[in-house]
Amino acid sequence: MELLIVRHAIAFGPDPRRWPDDGARPLTPEGASRARRAAQGLKAVAERPQRLMTSPLARALQTAAILTEVAGWPEALECAALSPEGSAEALLQALRGAPDERIAIVGHQPALGQLIAHCLPGTMRPQGIELKKFGIAWLSFDGFARAGAARLRWLLAPALLRALR
Repeated sequence: MELLIVRHAIAFGPDPRRWPDDGARPLTPEGASRARRAAQGLKAVAERPQRLMTSPLARALQTAAILTEVAGWPEALECAALSPEGSAEALLQALRGAPDERIAIVGHQPALGQLIAHCLPGTMRPQGIELKKFGIAWLSFDGFARAGAARLRWLLAPALLRALR
């Protein structure tokens, strides 16, 4: 299984007056624009996934929609395990049953960085890996996604993706 891990693009900062529900907080116009340019670069370096799963929060949904529109990725399916409070184990359970697929997920820090660290062998960084906004990691597994069994193929910053367009 191949797993592409994408952090959502740049969103507005928390503002309880504008977004009483933080889950409704959207991408900034600049964040959406940068994500579009980075998605063009991503299309050049990553094969299209067979499935795209996203956090149900607005900023992740918008990022997934950009990946669908610009990079030609499939329509996103919402996955509660990708919410900010989701755990690495809950997400690995959601990914079960797809050993031969290329799956992409869109979510949030620090949960995505913790997922990456959880999947890599050993205890390299128990606090997790830092992903920039619209940063992307590619993990591969022999068979199912599981703790300690991934190989990190690459970790790309959004600036590099934007330069590839």
